[in-house]
Amino acid sequence: MPTMWMSLVLFFLVSVSAHMMEVPASKKECFFEDLHVNDKMTVTYQVGGGGHLDIDFWMTDPEGLVLHKHIKQSTGTVSITTEKDGRHEYCFSNLMSTVVDKLVSFNVHGVVYYDDDDTVAPIEREIRSLAAGLMGVKDEQEYIVVRERTHRNTAESTNDRVKWWSVAQVIILFLAVAWQVYYLKDTDTRPSHSLK
Repeated sequence: MPTMWMSLVLFFLVSVSAHMMEVPASKKECFFEDLHVNDKMTVTYQVGGGGHLDIDFWMTDPEGLVLHKHIKQSTGTVSITTEKDGRHEYCFSNLMSTVVDKLVSFNVHGVVYYDDDDTVAPIEREIRSLAAGLMGVKDEQEYIVVRERTHRNTAESTNDRVKWWSVAQVIILFLAVAWQVYYLKDTDTRPSHSLK
């Protein structure tokens, strides 16, 4: 019985951290986690702004072997069960862009420790299932927040363009009216020539 409670306590020590960062043009940002054999970790990400809303992502093991790689993706999820002890690194790369910075939101579902006991109580299995579901809901909410921010930025940009285009049209209209008035007054003041 104490083993089950210990397992439950360790299970709830799952660290979920959400981050928002800007990856400058022609740069990459890397992070790492020190993991042990059979630890589980999930990284989810979403590009919320910049360019075509895409970024390169990869994850490597302690020996530098690439475990997962995504090229020019706007969103992604990578889950691993580690096979080696050591520092696992994951990177977001904006090397393909020379001008535009990218805004990236990502979550790291930290290490989930499972004991080696094969007999898992049904309540513990349900708790694990609920915790995984909650993580999925949290990821979806954060995805929706990033998408809403992206759509709001697009709407505000479009609104600004429409406003300045309207201002330009009004200025052009006033200039055209002023020119017509000037032209008509100028033709009225010219002496008329009559042929006799």
